[in-house]
Amino acid sequence: MGSRQQPLNLRQEEGRLLHAALVEQEEDEEDEEGSEESSSDSTSRAEPLTMPTFDVPYFRYIDDEGTEGEEEWSSSRSLSSIEEDSSTDSVVSDRYMVVSGTPEKILAHLLNDLTLDDEQGPTQSKESDTLLDDFLLTYPVFMSTSDLCQALLGHYCTKQYRGKEDKKETLERKQKVLHLVSQWVALCADFLREDEHVKLFMKTLCRYVLDDLYEHPALEKDVMEVQKLYLLHRRHTVDEYSPQRKSKALFHQLSLKENGLQFRGTQRETKQVLCHVYITMDSYLSMRVHAGVVSQQLLQAVADRMDIPQGELVLVAVTYPGGKVLLQPQDRVFSDSLRPVGRLHICRKDLGEVLNPFTDNSELQQRTACMLSLNTWDVAVALTNFDWTIFDSIHEQELVYFIFNRHASSSHTMALGLLLQRCNEVQLWVMTEVLLCPVLCKRVQLIKKFIKIAAHCKAQRNLHCFFAIIMGLNTAAVSRLSQTWEKIPGKFKKLFSELESITDPSLNHKAYRDSFKKMKVPKIPFLPLLLKDITFIHEGNKTFHDNLVNFEKLHMIADTVRLIRQCQKDRMGNGITQKSSSEVRAYIDYLHIIDNQQTLFELSHRLEPRA
Repeated sequence: MGSRQQPLNLRQEEGRLLHAALVEQEEDEEDEEGSEESSSDSTSRAEPLTMPTFDVPYFRYIDDEGTEGEEEWSSSRSLSSIEEDSSTDSVVSDRYMVVSGTPEKILAHLLNDLTLDDEQGPTQSKESDTLLDDFLLTYPVFMSTSDLCQALLGHYCTKQYRGKEDKKETLERKQKVLHLVSQWVALCADFLREDEHVKLFMKTLCRYVLDDLYEHPALEKDVMEVQKLYLLHRRHTVDEYSPQRKSKALFHQLSLKENGLQFRGTQRETKQVLCHVYITMDSYLSMRVHAGVVSQQLLQAVADRMDIPQGELVLVAVTYPGGKVLLQPQDRVFSDSLRPVGRLHICRKDLGEVLNPFTDNSELQQRTACMLSLNTWDVAVALTNFDWTIFDSIHEQELVYFIFNRHASSSHTMALGLLLQRCNEVQLWVMTEVLLCPVLCKRVQLIKKFIKIAAHCKAQRNLHCFFAIIMGLNTAAVSRLSQTWEKIPGKFKKLFSELESITDPSLNHKAYRDSFKKMKVPKIPFLPLLLKDITFIHEGNKTFHDNLVNFEKLHMIADTVRLIRQCQKDRMGNGITQKSSSEVRAYIDYLHIIDNQQTLFELSHRLEPRA
């Protein structure tokens, strides 16, 4: 029992008391320490007034086997009451998982909680594995990447760590740091690849590890793992890293691997973006292109889509002050920051102006006939394939950056921004197709077709596109077309009502959540609702309490964003993507969209004027 006071004495010496909110592991000592410690423990029990009482507002009880207990400690539960309960408990070891603390102390706990297996290396319990995942997903909220790098180097290089260490303890500490770094890089590699702080950190860490190989040969496996997970961008000589000849062969082997990793890394830099090319003043073609696309390639794609000879068209970038820049064939359309050089317009060479909208009635008839000729299931498949390509590349941490640091970290939310943009575009596309159809009977067929496409998207587990289509049909400009909706058959009205009920926001979108929960993975969630959930967690809970990180809040956020990972699972078993016809893909990949709400309402009133 004497060991129960040891953590308290350590905290009093450190001046942190229990309010630092770190996880403490209490273990009973061997019986050999017997009589002297028992007498000191009985003395402490005889003088209860000398033990201070502290509030423990963020502790959760976890039993010895690692399962969560049935009760949570209240904010008024004091250290003395915990001690009294523990004295009557028969459990040998009690563990308290603290969910707030300083960033440095939380990191120290994560490292301490790792246990080393002689054959398998560092291992973790289920709780500590979740805690580590929470930390790695949400650390940008409370500390910078630079600070995390410095802290990890500090833990690796510290000569004395909580007192004196023998050689084995030093090796274990270094292996734990390297394991945490491996977990971090494996989880967040896409965000870390271009971070200058991480590049310097990895180079420094590799140098330290190679220096330690002579004294700790067991680190050879660890340094190979770190080098494999994160490529170094500059080859170094052996002399730069280590004076020990013993590590030369290993470093030569790592350098060979580095060259292969660099080649593969450059291939992954081909990012894709959604490009808007305006063909009129208030309507554009939306197309997905690679970031290095040049003017000539865009012109060719637009000319093919509009069936106009490319030689008659030019691409103009309208800059913010109103100036116009004529783009040459080999001019890049996107800057290094993946922003377009301006608002892109397609103009005729002879006129120098944008194309005249909606004057040719035969062209509108042709557009409607093209859409009506497409198979609804194939359209849903093409939409789902398009969305899945983007969704599958989203990282959970993108949602954290989007909520907490959206403007400063736009490059970290690229895929998420694309899918949110796509949702808005599909909604506008539905409105555009309906409102550009001048014939009543064909407009009725179009609405029936979109209802079926929405049902197919739901069947294909694409709730993101499903929501976009239903919202497009529910917009004021479309829903006000009473003559059109009256012609919709009863079974289609019933189907639309059933689909519409899933988008009902009442009871915190209960209908959607229940329906989505029943779907097998992989599946595409409605991301705006997921971002809303994270925003509510963020705004309803403080990030810091008395300068301590409220890790319970970050756990809730991490638990929410992990839904992305769960939805991306098991793609091979229940594949969400299917083959679609080239004709449908050509139509879906280049959506014609009117983004001017006033224009959409004018079209709506032109179709069915007010009574």
